[in-house]
Amino acid sequence: MVCRLFFVIVLILNFLPFSIQSCHFHFYEGFDDDGTPHLYQTDPAGVYAEWKANAIGRNAKTVREFLEKNWTSEAVETEEGATKLAVKALLEVVQLGGKNLELAVMRKGDDPRKMHMLPVETVEKYVKEIEEEKEKEANDKTKKKGASSDTK
Repeated sequence: MVCRLFFVIVLILNFLPFSIQSCHFHFYEGFDDDGTPHLYQTDPAGVYAEWKANAIGRNAKTVREFLEKNWTSEAVETEEGATKLAVKALLEVVQLGGKNLELAVMRKGDDPRKMHMLPVETVEKYVKEIEEEKEKEANDKTKKKGASSDTK
């Protein structure tokens, strides 16, 4: 998937050295023997850095900024939470919701050389849930705004 935006869900990674490549940058992700997940990014010069979450490819900066604001250890405690955060991050730059998203996950204990593609239905379930949450937040803001202007 050269030069495509790809997000790695840190919580559900497996062991090194599984690699995702985009535009000469690589992600290596996996678990230590004690189950601690790790995500490393290398560049063409061989410099590497460890990340909690990251993105590479077109629009990666926007996704990275979203992750910097929204990533918390509580948000990614579960596979569902980590997946939801990944979908939210990707929706910052992807049009048409779940139809244009592909997510692959690695789970501790699975075959370390395999990533599992999430079914489109699962991705669309997350997209729908996120859109409903955004709608609810917008309605709540509108109600609060209306209530505060009524008291003035």
